[in-house]
Amino acid sequence: MYRDESYKITGACFEVQNNMGSGFLEAVYQECLALEFGDQNIPFVEQSSVKLKYKMHALKKHYVPDFLCYDKIVVEIKAENKLDNIDRAQIINYLKATELELGILVNFGHHPKLEIERFVNIANNAFSTTNNANERE
Repeated sequence: MYRDESYKITGACFEVQNNMGSGFLEAVYQECLALEFGDQNIPFVEQSSVKLKYKMHALKKHYVPDFLCYDKIVVEIKAENKLDNIDRAQIINYLKATELELGILVNFGHHPKLEIERFVNIANNAFSTTNNANERE
């Protein structure tokens, strides 16, 4: 799903990882990735507020994904030793809330390699995941 777009996004993530390595705070990677998306002409919105729904009701609460790329792909970044199920649940919930089909979870903190997991929101909020960490260096 969105193969070309997700390939460009992951390429930008690898470029940041190759230049910065691991060990910085998430905010540093956020800023670097925004610059890289701009350099590579990847359309994105950074930390925009997304409204949530409960059944047919709009909630007062909202969430703020790290990036929304191409108006259709949620990109959530981490700088942790290892991704865990809480991180995965977060991006799954973001996809449910936005009703978007693809999410990419990126962990810059996993040494020495970048961790990337793709989440596809298929019918009835069932999710398929693909771990493609370390495909490029």
